[in-house]
Amino acid sequence: MEDNKPWALFSEVGENGYLEEVTDIMKQHFNIVCHKDFLQDSKLYGPKIKALFLWFALPATEPSLLRQLPSLKVVANGGVGIDHLDVPFINSLGVKVTNTPGVVSNATADIAMALLLASARKIVRGHQIATDPKTTHIPQDLMGIEVTGSTLGIIGMGHIGSRIAQRARGFDMKILYHNRNRRSVEDEQAVGASYCANMDDLLGQSDFVMIAVNLTPETTNLISHRELSLMKPTATLVNISRGLVVDQDALVEALKFGRIGAAALDVTHPEPLPRDHPLLRLPNVLITPHVGTNTYNTTRKMVQKMVDNAVAVLEGQPIPNEVIRK
Repeated sequence: MEDNKPWALFSEVGENGYLEEVTDIMKQHFNIVCHKDFLQDSKLYGPKIKALFLWFALPATEPSLLRQLPSLKVVANGGVGIDHLDVPFINSLGVKVTNTPGVVSNATADIAMALLLASARKIVRGHQIATDPKTTHIPQDLMGIEVTGSTLGIIGMGHIGSRIAQRARGFDMKILYHNRNRRSVEDEQAVGASYCANMDDLLGQSDFVMIAVNLTPETTNLISHRELSLMKPTATLVNISRGLVVDQDALVEALKFGRIGAAALDVTHPEPLPRDHPLLRLPNVLITPHVGTNTYNTTRKMVQKMVDNAVAVLEGQPIPNEVIRK
């Protein structure tokens, strides 16, 4: 019976939350209440909630919310990044934290290559010209950068970085990578990637620099003035990780003065950027609104993994994707 199902709190359904089509996945195992309804009667719902499902970091796991959830056992995050979560604090409350690695890799790698290609071949500008009512001829000076045979440097060779390398191999790109730990020879050979122990070497050799790291204190402002100065003046920076990994003031300066050729970003800080932010006015910048995982298939897989993780915690089973922070 439905009343025997544990209760879970989630953000909302709609433009700023979950697709209506995926709530059925949660309802199979949980009674669910959206944050808005919870706030209207927190005394009723608070003691019942055992799982908190986060989507785009919402509902925010502020102490003020967590204090109202005395029965909470698990915070199930949708996505890999957990930079918005104070994991040690949440764990101190006796609550597990989980995420959804693996299922996001293909969709995120797809958007990474889409950004790279669209920036290199000036797809957005071409579309604007082709659809402009004032266009009477096709300009022949809309020249792009050859992707085939170029050098791609991937910073962060985890699940997503490896999938990006697989795709890049199809374009006969020379693939370099920098990672905290070198991958096995088998992993390198599988995607045709060469290791750069020094990130500076990768930056200097690459035509495209792809950032695919998690946001941590160590990776905050990983790319700043010095790193951008090491890149080729024709190079493109592609960021599909987190906005704070790149020093945006330094990026604006590098783009404005031609120290690098272009930037293609699926992430910024904040999101969205203020409407007067200089990145929005530069002609050599392409920005998408953090849509790396936004496909129907991936969204369903993410929600299913969130539910699987939460059910495992509540049933005392091995947790597929627990986040451990020491």
